[in-house]
Amino acid sequence: MKNIGIIGAGVAGLHLGLQLRQHDIPVTIYTNRTPEQVRDGRVMNSVAHMHVTQALEADLGVDHWPGDEYKYIAHYHYNGWGEERTYRGDFTAPSRTIDYRIYLPQLMEDFTARGGVIEYRDLSAGEIQAMTDVHDLVVVSTGKGEIGAMFPKRTDKSPYDRPQRKLAVAFWRGVARRDPNGVEISVIPGVGELLAIPMWSFSGPVMALLFESVPGGPQEVLTDQRFEEDPEAYRRLTLEVLERFHPTVFERVDVDAFAIQGEKDILQGAVTPVLREDYVRLPNGKFLLALGDLHMTVDPVQAQGANSAAYSARVIGDAVLEDDVFDERFMQKVASRRAERLEAANDWINTMIHNPPMPQIPALFSAMVTNPALADEFTENFNYPIRQVDLLGSEARVDAAIARTAVRDSVPAT
Repeated sequence: MKNIGIIGAGVAGLHLGLQLRQHDIPVTIYTNRTPEQVRDGRVMNSVAHMHVTQALEADLGVDHWPGDEYKYIAHYHYNGWGEERTYRGDFTAPSRTIDYRIYLPQLMEDFTARGGVIEYRDLSAGEIQAMTDVHDLVVVSTGKGEIGAMFPKRTDKSPYDRPQRKLAVAFWRGVARRDPNGVEISVIPGVGELLAIPMWSFSGPVMALLFESVPGGPQEVLTDQRFEEDPEAYRRLTLEVLERFHPTVFERVDVDAFAIQGEKDILQGAVTPVLREDYVRLPNGKFLLALGDLHMTVDPVQAQGANSAAYSARVIGDAVLEDDVFDERFMQKVASRRAERLEAANDWINTMIHNPPMPQIPALFSAMVTNPALADEFTENFNYPIRQVDLLGSEARVDAAIARTAVRDSVPAT
């Protein structure tokens, strides 16, 4: 009987554990936080699950939030280039947003209800290596410092040695939703981005405002000024930034009602994007397999972290189900099967956060203002990173996409 150990109870580790438990494979997940501690903790992210990820959840039997109140159908854009600046792109099926402090504890409870085991403790790199003598396969989906250092960085896919954006995300009340419901994406050259994400949290509908600020730019103050030092000053500062740079979001703000949901509902920091090697060989001849954020850390600006992690978990789960030997051949098989999509997501995001902007990006965003077919394609491609890189990977590709969709747009409906 196969016996699998998973380090980390994020979306990747839980998806993998739930899939293997569907087939009665013994699985132990190791994490340092209980469901209650996750629920009571600080906001972790502003994750949106695309419809391809929701299909995976339905297959796992964890589609717990089917209602329209949890979903959105469009992206509304404010483009910082050119004269005309606003446009909309539609998905073919809705995306979903749930506060991960609700989502992760539910999946942890699903996992244990299906016979999975969760052990709550911190682990060192040495302890993780020793687990290869306990489990047939050990998958590492989280870990910083010495644990992250176990998996070398892929220099060919990790062009940055420091964060390209300073991040601040908080769950705010007093921001009206769009109709139909959608995410607002405001892009201002030299300043950064704002994603206004309709989120479902403990108090119901809130708006996650994710500020992605260019280091040294005028928006980075929302990361540098600590909320807890003076919440009211931070609230006023956020309103000033919205009014100055993001008018299509500001116009939906009720200033009197504008407030963070709670003191734990803000996260400030930064991430350095990195893609690490898929696996590492240990001195005992066995292997550790990378998954999730440990394998691929991306900037959240294009909503690919959790969606890529869920996809990667499915690739590993399918490989475990068909194989009985977890040697280097197994590791190479997993690496090969997930490479194209994960590398595409990695390259797409690293293109989007380049400063100054790569020339094809203002060309693409400006063209979408008057090209609904292109805007819809760009939006739907949040489900399909390979298609997205095919669209925006170079100036020539963007030019070709503009020409192709402009022709399609001009053909009268029959």
